[in-house]
Amino acid sequence: MTLQKPSRAAAGAFRKLALAACAAGLLQGAAMSAHAANAVVLYTADGLENLYRDVLPAFEKKEGVKVNIVTAGSGEVVNRANIEKHSPKADVIVTLPPFIQQAGQMGLLQPYQSVNYKNVPAIAKAEDGTWATFVNNYFSFAINPDIVKNQPKTFADLLAPAYAGKVAYSNPATAGDGMAVLILTTSLMGEDKAFDYLAKLSQSVKFHTKGTGYLNVLLSRNEISVANGDLQMDLDDAEHGALSVKPIFLAAKDGDRPTTFQLPYGIGLIKSGPNQDAGRKLIDYLMSTEVQSKVPDMYGIPGRTDVPLAGKNGEAVKKAIAGVNLIPVDWTQVMAKKPEWIERWKKDVIGSSGKQLDVVKPK
Repeated sequence: MTLQKPSRAAAGAFRKLALAACAAGLLQGAAMSAHAANAVVLYTADGLENLYRDVLPAFEKKEGVKVNIVTAGSGEVVNRANIEKHSPKADVIVTLPPFIQQAGQMGLLQPYQSVNYKNVPAIAKAEDGTWATFVNNYFSFAINPDIVKNQPKTFADLLAPAYAGKVAYSNPATAGDGMAVLILTTSLMGEDKAFDYLAKLSQSVKFHTKGTGYLNVLLSRNEISVANGDLQMDLDDAEHGALSVKPIFLAAKDGDRPTTFQLPYGIGLIKSGPNQDAGRKLIDYLMSTEVQSKVPDMYGIPGRTDVPLAGKNGEAVKKAIAGVNLIPVDWTQVMAKKPEWIERWKKDVIGSSGKQLDVVKPK
């Protein structure tokens, strides 16, 4: 397996720094060399590194096959798979919505009805078997609790002078968590008011990152005060990465309940991948009871309904989401709106500001 295990205390910070610093190079170079004889290649959105590190050695030993991992933002891994469409380099992809649905629409995924999909709810998987929910999750924002003493409660709170130049969120064109910012604000405010709000917020935004994983490192280093993220990654980074990060949920306005939605990691088999047999076995393994039962250890929610959200960390997830209003998302509508939203975001929010949109490692 390509990931090396650093010390527990430094694991999260090290991997975020290393992965973010070389993400562009990975996608341009490592994808070309990741596939080797007797290997299976996994393209994955960031956030699940500790889970992979924990469970993949057993798969490699059992199957006698090496797992090579390429990690980046959700949109990036789908874009790379699309570039390689006529000569695929990867076998399995894990990414957030709406990018997993986009990969299906682009014809990048091979239908595969894994036996372990049977306990994934119908609403959480494609009818044709092109993808299924691997790890359930929730969209969140995050702060550095050592620095931000008065936790923001509403979206309007982020417009306060105290946050000027201290906000960052990932680019919605390249990151699933970045697209989630557009999804949540448009759901709560309506499209016009949402883009008006994001334009105002842009005055406080320092930059936008290519993926979301590096933002927690920036929070912990006090380079920013507020960022977008997801609950699984934020809680995992706080414990296993020793980062000063606290997930929060925002309300539309004073008096409203904080609100969010499910933002699951989806898994699919790459069409015509170089090692499809091993790819199918990897999907079966990652969706197995053995692996799914370990998902709560990393603060994720098992994609299978027959595997409980249990243990100390599972209880922490339940506590974090208690009292938060969960709204449904029509991913078909999101897919239809996505191109328009991205163009509007670039035009009405970014405009001619010169704001950086693809920060990997800040200068």
